[in-house]
Amino acid sequence: MSDKQYYYAVARIRSKELTLLSAPFIEQLMGAKTVAEALRMLQDKGWAVGEGSSESERVEKMLRAEKTKTWDLMGELVDDLSVFSVLRVSYDYHNLKAAVKEALTSDKHRDIFSDEGTIEAEVFRKAVAGRDFSLLPEEMRKVAEEALDTLLTTHDGQLCDIILDRAALKAIHEAGKRSGSDILALYGELMVASADIKIAVRAARTGKDRKFLEQALAECDTLDVKRLSTAASEGFDAICEYLSMTRYHDAISELKTSPSAFERWCDNLIIRNIRPEIHHPYTVGPLAAFCIARENEIKTVRIVLSGKINDLPEMSVRERVREMYV
Repeated sequence: MSDKQYYYAVARIRSKELTLLSAPFIEQLMGAKTVAEALRMLQDKGWAVGEGSSESERVEKMLRAEKTKTWDLMGELVDDLSVFSVLRVSYDYHNLKAAVKEALTSDKHRDIFSDEGTIEAEVFRKAVAGRDFSLLPEEMRKVAEEALDTLLTTHDGQLCDIILDRAALKAIHEAGKRSGSDILALYGELMVASADIKIAVRAARTGKDRKFLEQALAECDTLDVKRLSTAASEGFDAICEYLSMTRYHDAISELKTSPSAFERWCDNLIIRNIRPEIHHPYTVGPLAAFCIARENEIKTVRIVLSGKINDLPEMSVRERVREMYV
């Protein structure tokens, strides 16, 4: 799809950007006295509240519907959704992981699979159950077989997770590069880098060895994973010292605060980097930014509503709320 073919799509997105949730609205949402009041506020913004026997069920159905709405819109605007694979490929690896772990049990749980990937969940089930990995894309076949064999022979769920999580990060990075979009490439880079930092910090705090780190960390352009691995094997302070020499030096204070503070910092970094797309015409960039912005606001709504459902202190919720795109 050439830039000229994005003219109509970007024009539609400009109108849709007006429906995105703003920071003042999120403040109002946090001020709602009850979950029911918050849901009514979202309905007034065009969000379809789902039905359910509990508030949690209604919220989950609403959030799933909003995600579906985003991709249905992209399907209307873009002939080939593969350009957005970097935003969706993690769900494919989630489904692969679910299928591999399901293979060890007789229980079938449809709700552990996601509908948000590029491949139907049932494909993964058939591929793993029948060991017919030719059903999967070529780049997934080897890692799927390795993960299944590892779980069947060692029953080590963590090692299986490491294999698939690293493969997912590699796929995200490659999909970003392949997209031909600077914004999507940047998104892929930041997703992998932030995941590597989280893995390194968690490994340092739980005493994981160098072998674990080498298996778990994925290559990216803005971090030297060998140096990060060395730092993590030496401890948290060494990680901070290494990060102080990278573009992620601002994350150090957040890492020292809490894991949730760092995750918020990562999401905010992405939003700040894509925000200029509001002013860019006629490329895939504004469409990609819109998808990322929608994912970000859905995550934020989940945080706010979960806080209300579980009666969490406002300050605890506030420190997790993300910046909005608009």
